[in-house]
Amino acid sequence: MNDSSLTLTKKIHSCVRLERNGRTLVIDPGGFAEDDAAVGADAILVTHEHPDHFNEARLRAALDADPAVQVWTLRSVAEQLSAAFPGRVHTVGHGDTFTAAGLDVQVHGELHAVIHPDIPRITNIGFLVDGSVFHPGDAFTVPDHPVDTLMLPVMAPWNKISEVIDYVREVKPRRAIDIHDALLTDLARPIYDTQIGSLGGTDHGRLTPGDATLL
Repeated sequence: MNDSSLTLTKKIHSCVRLERNGRTLVIDPGGFAEDDAAVGADAILVTHEHPDHFNEARLRAALDADPAVQVWTLRSVAEQLSAAFPGRVHTVGHGDTFTAAGLDVQVHGELHAVIHPDIPRITNIGFLVDGSVFHPGDAFTVPDHPVDTLMLPVMAPWNKISEVIDYVREVKPRRAIDIHDALLTDLARPIYDTQIGSLGGTDHGRLTPGDATLL
C-alpha cells in the first residue's frame, strides 16, 4: 500500500527535501547546504542562481551519479547545465506546471527581492509543491493559490523582520517553517520566534537541519 503522506526534511539554509512513496524532491541544494543534500534525489528544483541556492558542482555530481535525475529551474541556471545533460534540465517560469518525483509543481514569481537599489535584480522563481508547500526562493512572492505550509525566508540581506511578518500575514498559510536561516545566530532565534509567532497570525516553527515533519 502506498503511503500518501508527504515528509519534509529541513536541510541547512534554504534547502529542503520532500519525500512521498519512496521518491524524493530536493529544492535549493546550494553552497551552504550539506554536501550530500542532493544525494538520492529523483528531482531537483532551483529557485535562482545565487550560490547559497545553486551550487553547480553539486548539481553536476548528482546528475552524473544517477542518469534518471532531472532538474527544473529558471533560464539563468539551466544555461549552465543543459548542454552537458541534454533533456534532463528543464527551463520553467511563472505560470508553468510540471510533475517532478511524482509531485505536482506550480511555478510562481519572476524576480529576486531588492537587496539594494544599486544592485540589479536577478530572476527568481518559487515552487508550490503538491498544491500545499510553497518555497519562494529569495522573494516575498504570494501565490494565487492557498498555501498550507510556507517555507519562510526569515533572515537575509534583502529582508527585515517586519517584512517577514507581513509576508506571513499576506500568504496566510496554516503554518510557516523557517528557511534562509543559516546566518541567523542562536542569540537572535528566540527574538524571531517570538515576534513572527505572535504577530504573523499562523503557526510558526523551525526545524533543526536533519529534522523532518509530516505534512
